[in-house]
Amino acid sequence: MKSKLNRVNLRNQRAQHENSHAKRTVSFNNFITNSDKMIKVLELAEKVAPMDSSIFIHGETGVGKGVLARVIHDLSSRKDKKFIQVNCGAIPSALIESELFGYESGAFTGANKHGKQGLVESADGGTLFLDEIGEMPLDIQVKILHLVQDRTFMKVGGTKEKKVNIRIISATNKDLKQMIKNNQFREDLYYRLHVVPMEIPQLRERKEDILLLTDYFLKKFNEKYGQSITIDDHSKLILQLQDYPGNVRELENVMEQIVVTARKPIVTIEDLPSDLTYKDTALVNLTGIIPLKKALEETEKQLLSQALSTYKSTRKMAKALEVSQTTIMRKLGKYQFIYDEDKI
Repeated sequence: MKSKLNRVNLRNQRAQHENSHAKRTVSFNNFITNSDKMIKVLELAEKVAPMDSSIFIHGETGVGKGVLARVIHDLSSRKDKKFIQVNCGAIPSALIESELFGYESGAFTGANKHGKQGLVESADGGTLFLDEIGEMPLDIQVKILHLVQDRTFMKVGGTKEKKVNIRIISATNKDLKQMIKNNQFREDLYYRLHVVPMEIPQLRERKEDILLLTDYFLKKFNEKYGQSITIDDHSKLILQLQDYPGNVRELENVMEQIVVTARKPIVTIEDLPSDLTYKDTALVNLTGIIPLKKALEETEKQLLSQALSTYKSTRKMAKALEVSQTTIMRKLGKYQFIYDEDKI
């Protein structure tokens, strides 16, 4: 009995350790995560923020490149100055030079008679964030290279160069090395911008963040729309199983849709957007229509069975399924799995 009690105490201690580790959450501004991958990115951001080196952020659309750029700015000595974000893909090619660098009086037909200050000059003393830099036209890339090297620029129609004190952060979801091979992006500009590379992992690579972000956005939109909507556990499982090709931005949109369209205080499976409800949710082989709740339970049981067979211990199972060891033990008990407690 004493030996068994010692094993139980040891198991509980390990479970508490695993649970505390799994719930380690980092939050800064609008960036919230408990993913080890994402925490490493934020730790690097904190390290390089005080320096003025150019930073290049890689990541798919919607992962939060702009949010990370803002975090870096807010951690730097420039935090009290302006943060100017430029979406290089959203400005028409014919206007991008004048938008970036401004223009002198009478520079072209229809120009403001007093001229105009550009976004580069507006960022003086602060941070210039060039989002989607892969969309930048080649002829403008030459001028950006000059800006990066010398921190000087010339307005459209101007004759004198102006100097600015800015920190430059760039970002893209494109493969710039392939674009260089295709003569679509300047190699010299790439290496000037790519001093400190940072990559934000896709949301599907950090599943542990989905429920964390689900709760965050649920609270955000409840407050915004004066609602008090909650989501049941089965619906949260559906949300966690999605791949989210649009990443955090897609999850945010889904959560806003749920809050706005909810017909009752507690959202259940049938209330979820239809394109999510039946998407890759079942591993079981079905011979007919069964309640989705039962299908989800069967799926969960299969996952637990496969994980128990593969990993043998609840600690390894928890790591593979990206939940706490306490959760694994609770669910094994729920479905009455038999396992060797000595391996916990």
